[in-house]
Amino acid sequence: MILAAIGCIVPAPAALADSLTVRVVDEHGAALQDVAMALKPLVGVPAMRVAEFEIVQRDKRFIPLMTAVPTGASIRFPNHDTVRHHVYSFSPAKTFELKLYLGTPAAPVVFDKPGVVVMGCNIHDHMVAYVVVFDSPWVGVSDEAGELRLQGVPAGDYRLEYWHPRWVGADNSVAGTPVRIDGDARFTLVVGAQP
Repeated sequence: MILAAIGCIVPAPAALADSLTVRVVDEHGAALQDVAMALKPLVGVPAMRVAEFEIVQRDKRFIPLMTAVPTGASIRFPNHDTVRHHVYSFSPAKTFELKLYLGTPAAPVVFDKPGVVVMGCNIHDHMVAYVVVFDSPWVGVSDEAGELRLQGVPAGDYRLEYWHPRWVGADNSVAGTPVRIDGDARFTLVVGAQP
């Protein structure tokens, strides 16, 4: 069961841009890293920015483990190892394959459909990474302290969408909870072990 709790929402002075700071904890109150999050307006369609990201392969692992991107973003997959990798995904949100290679493939992979993408290496089974694609320009991933700050958010009503790797193997659907932004807001999100 997913639980969410709204903390104190404090208006900021008019001169400051609106923002949302999310603190994510597990069901025991411990900070939870690698939660992909996005703010999706309840009314209107936000302008999506074209963005490019990078997921590096180093020491036979993907860095970072979790990446959150807006729909339409492209991701490069440079291989900094001395061995070849074969990056792939069979996820409905993005199916792709980068066959055995060293260096950086010429073209990035474009993530044009929202959803959870689970990736692996066909040669090294222990390698795994996640990309969550959101229909929103306000995206990010919680840090080691379980925090994420989304800035430049217009005042209004939103759905805070989120996903965490502890849910892999479930239906991989993104969860959500309503949030109101009016000045700088703070929000505490409790993410349980099951979606």
